Amino acid sequence: MLPVEQAESIILNLVKPLDAETDQEIVGLFTASGRILAQSIVSQLDFPHWDNSAMDGYAVRYEDVVDASVDYPKLLEIIEEIPAGYSPQCTIQTGQAARIFTGACIPNGADTIVIQEDTERQGNQVKILSAPKPHAFIRDQGSYYKAGEPLLPPGIPLDAADIAVLAAAQCTQVPVYRRLRVALLSTGDELVMPDAPLKRGQLVDSNQYALATIVANLGAEPIGFGVIQDQPEMLRNAITQAIENADIVLSTGGVSVGDYDYVEEILTELGGIIHIQAVAIKPGKPLTVATFPNCLYFGLPGNPVSALVTCWRFVQPAIKKQSGLLSRFWGPEFVKARSRQDLKGGGKRETYLSGQLCLVNGEYEFQLAPGSQISGNLINLAQTTGLAVLPIGQSQINAGDIVQVLKIR
Repeated sequence: MLPVEQAESIILNLVKPLDAETDQEIVGLFTASGRILAQSIVSQLDFPHWDNSAMDGYAVRYEDVVDASVDYPKLLEIIEEIPAGYSPQCTIQTGQAARIFTGACIPNGADTIVIQEDTERQGNQVKILSAPKPHAFIRDQGSYYKAGEPLLPPGIPLDAADIAVLAAAQCTQVPVYRRLRVALLSTGDELVMPDAPLKRGQLVDSNQYALATIVANLGAEPIGFGVIQDQPEMLRNAITQAIENADIVLSTGGVSVGDYDYVEEILTELGGIIHIQAVAIKPGKPLTVATFPNCLYFGLPGNPVSALVTCWRFVQPAIKKQSGLLSRFWGPEFVKARSRQDLKGGGKRETYLSGQLCLVNGEYEFQLAPGSQISGNLINLAQTTGLAVLPIGQSQINAGDIVQVLKIR
């Protein structure tokens, strides 16, 4: 069995990220949310686009108001009113001012804003009651961003703020990586789909639906192949089609050492190179990872908790990397938390216990799920937000001690 970190390293080294040129598509801003930017964005606009006022007040020449005070106010003639969106028509001369509003263009000749609270209006004149600082409340053109410089880097997932920046830069067509295609298939004669009658001894396939949700949440496209019976020819045909039509294949079941576990044998027959067969993790020891020329294959355990834990721990980072994300987004993300209960593991494998992360007074706490922590107890996994990790050689973490937790959501 491979140590968990070694398995993770092997998997990430096997991943080939999408190509920024051949795996790119153009989308509009309204459909760009969550997509991964494929190329650096450069704008031909300065930000701000022009010098503008940060406050409501009066645009003046600093030298006219440098010694203004309540006792010795400066009286200036108002020659123009400048709301936001209006292009100033006048040049401010000595003894003059322009009424100006937040975001409005600075008129020629003005170099300072006196805020409204420090003035007193008298018809078409204004008293300046306090000396401002030089260049006060003026946002200079290009002070946030200079035209021609990189605006957004490739490899970032586009969120609300990024899309706002793209819109402001008038970049309405966005180059993004195409969505990864991830094939999903469940193996086992005992499995039936959720809408089928359940006979004694049968199990409902939950893995395909859980994995499809994870895949979709990562921005990839899940392709369901349904339940495949433990018949070598049927499995071979399904796996062949999955490999031919997907970037990544996730199968569940059939990777242990039972009489009906055919997946590894079929992968080898089809020309796959098997890199991992088992990992020292609990739950989730039987994990097959294989490569084909254009596909990465994960054979996950059939038990539902094992399938989800191995997906969160190993598959998610692989999907993130292959999707084109920058390395800082790959994960997995671990935090330190104070355990509210005693946590117990076998000590022989790295053990993952499900529960909930809570933020209390700025510190994470981990609440262990109340039911049995076994690979078949899917119910106990509901509402899991974190997996507490007990390292190899450590069989217990006491209540109140710090534990490393894998964040799930």
